[in-house]
Amino acid sequence: MKRRSIGLSFVYATSIFLFALTAILLLSLFTPKVKLSREPLADPASLSQLIAGKTLPKPGQDDHAEFHGLTVTPPQLAELERVNRVLGTTSPTDKRIEVNLAAQRVYAFDGNRMVYSFLVSTGKWAPTPTGEFRIWAKVRSQLMSGGNIHDETYYYLPNVPYVMFFANDEVAKSRGFSLHGTYWHHNFGHPMSHGCINMRISDAQLLYNWADPPVTNPQAWSTLADINHPGTRVIIYGETPEE
Repeated sequence: MKRRSIGLSFVYATSIFLFALTAILLLSLFTPKVKLSREPLADPASLSQLIAGKTLPKPGQDDHAEFHGLTVTPPQLAELERVNRVLGTTSPTDKRIEVNLAAQRVYAFDGNRMVYSFLVSTGKWAPTPTGEFRIWAKVRSQLMSGGNIHDETYYYLPNVPYVMFFANDEVAKSRGFSLHGTYWHHNFGHPMSHGCINMRISDAQLLYNWADPPVTNPQAWSTLADINHPGTRVIIYGETPEE
């Protein structure tokens, strides 16, 4: 009788273990893969040039784009040729951009006056960092790629428009976090990114023209912040909804 009791206990324990293992495996299949690597979100070569203080040339037109196994159409570069500078009376220190992760919204302020409010998409497959940052570079369009082809999170996205790179002492410029226009989805208001802040293209264009550093050379494809032209503050707070 004792041997039988031990045998039943073993079978019972094994069944519980197998059930728990199956539950974990099933949960992993339906849980978004969070990328914990520190790979850059934008083209490393472009980031290296910008960090070195160099301006980027106008890229060639690339008509192939892919996002999580879906083929999408990037915008034509000709559509991004014109960049305006919206002149205001406030100083750069009065401007700030706030990103509310919980609300999935971006707010632009001139002092205490809200200038813009946009619905956005923040990190789902990797977290959007929180804290206070500065825009250190603006690029009219930028190649972004990353993810993993084996778990269908791979993306190759040329001509990402109106890119505003931000960084601080803890989040390096080489990570490539940015606010930018988005052409591969329209699911704004819900987390959809690999860490960047996805915006409608028209909204990103408005913010790009408004935010510092100012575009002083209309022909330049990129603009860098400096001591005389510091970038606008970017304050990111809250928690991204789990969806």
